[in-house]
Amino acid sequence: MTHTTSKNAWILLCLVLTLPQVSLAQQYLESGRANVAIVRNPFMASESILAEGLVDSITALGATIGLNQTFDLTEAETEYRGWAREALVSRHLADLISANGKNEYLTVALLGSCSDLPGILSGLQNMGPGQEEQVYHLAANIPHRVGLVYLDAHADVNTPETTLSGMYGGMDVALAAGLYNENNRLITGLDPPLPPSYIVLADVRDTDPREQELIDRYHFESISTEDIKTLSQNLRYQMERLSSLTDVIYIHIDMDVLAPEEVSGHGLTAPKGPTSYELADCLELMFQYPKATAIGIASTPYGPRDPDHLSRQAAVRLVQGAIRGVHKRN
Repeated sequence: MTHTTSKNAWILLCLVLTLPQVSLAQQYLESGRANVAIVRNPFMASESILAEGLVDSITALGATIGLNQTFDLTEAETEYRGWAREALVSRHLADLISANGKNEYLTVALLGSCSDLPGILSGLQNMGPGQEEQVYHLAANIPHRVGLVYLDAHADVNTPETTLSGMYGGMDVALAAGLYNENNRLITGLDPPLPPSYIVLADVRDTDPREQELIDRYHFESISTEDIKTLSQNLRYQMERLSSLTDVIYIHIDMDVLAPEEVSGHGLTAPKGPTSYELADCLELMFQYPKATAIGIASTPYGPRDPDHLSRQAAVRLVQGAIRGVHKRN
């Protein structure tokens, strides 16, 4: 056997050993029931969404709650403010998700703001094998390739050089793509950054001028409001494209993506968004794709900013859509 033949045989063996991981990793079904892990940022709306009956609504659909977790900052970490604190919060979220085991739970992340995004991506990137996959193979320590569908009225592809507002939460996609702030990205554990081809900007309706230049320069793919409302072929194309490129797909939702009347307490609404019913139907379709691994809900108005509970009820409705999609997997 030549050296080249021997090497090719070894590569084939490694691929065979990884096949069970690829084929089983994203089913999240146990006896036909979705197995769910809830991961919470404790500092904003997560408790209010739970109080809106999220757990009961998930179990009413026939799913089971395997984990319901949150975290505390350490005493030393509480001294940090601003961008540094955001990175530390993200890292804690990453640690919770990466410990879940990627063949065990569909992740439902109840987030603060979109600045939590790098931590979710890091956790998915570094998830270990599930309990039934403890088989060594060459790729065991290679980070998972994570696809991102970013549902937000804003692209959040700003950098400090392009932003009009200066908001850190308007730069999280740029950070995840490695366009700025490597230090914070590495603190969250997201390494390597996501290639722009792994990212789909969905329902973006408001961008800064120089931010739009970055979007165009890096050729970010997109899904329109009409795609969401009509469940268009482009929506399916983008899910199929990400499924072919990546190992897992994260669906991130900033609640300002919705029609303003459902999120009137959000400070950054934009007109002409989908209703939560329309977006829930879209999520049901997205989560029929086996590589859809996690849904995150960020920036949900609560308390006095949501006196009629419309926003919190909408958040629950979106999670229900994802669960229904998982239950439709073969």
